[in-house]
Amino acid sequence: MNFFESLFGSGLYPARDRREVEKLLDELIKIGIKEDFLSERPGAGFNLQCRHVRAREIGKRLSDIGGLKLMTWAYERVKKKAGKVPASHLEYAWESVGEWLS
Repeated sequence: MNFFESLFGSGLYPARDRREVEKLLDELIKIGIKEDFLSERPGAGFNLQCRHVRAREIGKRLSDIGGLKLMTWAYERVKKKAGKVPASHLEYAWESVGEWLS
């Protein structure tokens, strides 16, 4: 990933998807800050593996748009904005989404 890709995500997805990617990333960061990506028990937005359902949907959409490179970039943005602990939870929450491997 070059400097501009890592900073802005440019080149990781088609320009027509920019607004959608920004919106998905903002939502993902808010989930990380306000709700967390993992729960101690399923239910209320968390699947049977206690992973945040919407975060997984966002990961799938990011994968569809830009594959593993875009997911990795989004993960790094979450890590920067929400912190290392939420980012580590996102790693697990995204397990088996697209090409993501935790």
